[in-house]
Amino acid sequence: MAATGSPIRNALSFDVEEYFQVSNYAGAVPRSSWETIPSRLRVGMDAILSALRDAGVKATFFVLGWVAERHADLVRALAGEGHEIAAHGYDHRLVYDLGEGPFRDDLRKTLEILSPLAGAGGVAGYRAPSFSITERSLFAFRVLKDEGLRYDSSLFPVRHPRYGMPGAPRFIHVRDEGIVEFPLTTVRALGKNLPVAGGGYFRLLPYAITRDAIARVNREGEPAVLYLHPWEFDPEQPVVPGAGVLNRFRHRVNLDRTGARLRRLLSEFSFAPLRDVIAAKIGSGKT
Repeated sequence: MAATGSPIRNALSFDVEEYFQVSNYAGAVPRSSWETIPSRLRVGMDAILSALRDAGVKATFFVLGWVAERHADLVRALAGEGHEIAAHGYDHRLVYDLGEGPFRDDLRKTLEILSPLAGAGGVAGYRAPSFSITERSLFAFRVLKDEGLRYDSSLFPVRHPRYGMPGAPRFIHVRDEGIVEFPLTTVRALGKNLPVAGGGYFRLLPYAITRDAIARVNREGEPAVLYLHPWEFDPEQPVVPGAGVLNRFRHRVNLDRTGARLRRLLSEFSFAPLRDVIAAKIGSGKT
């Protein structure tokens, strides 16, 4: 049982991509150079899997198709350990930049790569690179439904220069398209939704803020969803020149603390893959 005493299982997820594939570095690291850059994926994945095994926790791994092509054995092993494999697009292109037709092609390509590796459960879920399903790209939900996906976890109910739909529902719900949406976690304060779901927020904010935010969401009777990336467990990754001071700061802040913070969080709350948390919620009739 979690230290908070809450019986609610929260969702734990990892967006599986290389450190040089993030949107903050898009202007400094062109896709044409990716093949020439040594992979450091296993550094972060080893740290993540060690923490999960020690805690006895299963998670959802949203995997880029590009990564799965080059690390098929890793994806297959994740599924073999009971983790959920879900889709993160092929090569981290933003959904609203792709448009509907290219997005469908990107999704199909990704599913063709992931499905044989995902085990008996198949691929049920999707998360857009940089949460890029917004008001500009709502066509994505129709495409996801058409292509057989059952849930999405891309909506971030906040205002942000790159992503966000501040008016979107904050908790698990079924959209008109028939897709279940599990939005990234926020808390309400001063009439606004504040992001506390993971990633840079998890690294930059004091640990107590994340812990208290999850506990607050659980007191509302809802599960939280945490997202992290393998590169956030790799403080020795190379510095990317030309990325800009602010982008480098956002990317690298407190990388040396992520592992310990995750282990602490795993000891204080209950976590499971998104598919399991969604199934429990949908079954409760509260969506």
